[in-house]
Amino acid sequence: MPKSWSNKRERQYQHIKRSAKRRGRSAATAKRIAAATVNKTRRRKGETSRGRGGSAGSRRRSAARKGGRASARARR
Repeated sequence: MPKSWSNKRERQYQHIKRSAKRRGRSAATAKRIAAATVNKTRRRKGETSRGRGGSAGSRRRSAARKGGRASARARR
């Protein structure tokens, strides 16, 4: 367990790893999948120094692509 992971994230890691093994993945692949999933969750929840929630793609999309209305500045 990396030092930056909480007990909750360690439990999540173990659960995902067991689940992947039950689905027929190798031990190495199951570890990789579990670690990637936990790190992704930590980034989305803002638990990392770099992660600020959401994905970079969502910040670059225009309001129309997100389903919202364009800002007043964009409508001028």
